[in-house]
Amino acid sequence: MSASKPQHPAHRKFIGPPDRYDLNSAMQFNLLTALGLREEHTVLDIGCGSLRAGRLLITYLKPGKYFGIEPEQWLIDEGIDCEIGRDMIRIKQPTFNNDTNFTLTSFGRTFDFIIAQSIFSHASVAQIRRCLSEAKKSLAPTGVFAATIFPGETNYEGTEWVYPGCVKYTPEYFAGVVADEGLTAKPLDWMHPKGQIWFAITHPGHAPQEITDTGRITILQHEVAALNQEIAKLKSLHGLKLLKKLNRAVKGKK
Repeated sequence: MSASKPQHPAHRKFIGPPDRYDLNSAMQFNLLTALGLREEHTVLDIGCGSLRAGRLLITYLKPGKYFGIEPEQWLIDEGIDCEIGRDMIRIKQPTFNNDTNFTLTSFGRTFDFIIAQSIFSHASVAQIRRCLSEAKKSLAPTGVFAATIFPGETNYEGTEWVYPGCVKYTPEYFAGVVADEGLTAKPLDWMHPKGQIWFAITHPGHAPQEITDTGRITILQHEVAALNQEIAKLKSLHGLKLLKKLNRAVKGKK
């Protein structure tokens, strides 16, 4: 009787491909550090979910510097219990909010960095405008808002949040929406496992820090490590099959 395949926990499956959970963590953390994030800065994680990025950011940042918005409280709870632990929460003192309308100003402060990974890929234009309007008030004068969109040849015209499906916008259209809200958007040369495009959104007159090859090399190293793990699994599985064949052959000769 063959062993059943292990199931990925619900808190990982709910927010995207569970086998890419760790890679997505590294992708976001490395992007922010490549853009200048340091431990004394404040970060707002929009749609923080089960702390896919938060588990690294909370650990890295000084106490009281991480903030997360997530409508689904169960995801935050599972992220704490399964990914980071209650002791780390006690030490690092992150702040969470279950707001459902992108009320970034609810924290009553500004942020050095804001991140929205695969949030606008589910949002209507009205929802994106609402988020950008709040971001303009919540982003520090020299702050950076890193966000992704799914690029497409047409723009989503619906009015509803789409999940688990995705919506698409042309990069030019998205940049125009950002400009309408009094901010500027610059595409970033940064990888994304699902083909989304990263933008650095800032106040007019402030340019984000240039990304060096160091950050890109780091994320590639994570991806290579993940691929090596998969190769090792395949080799192990192949070896197990050969061993079973050998055992059957030996038994057949008895």
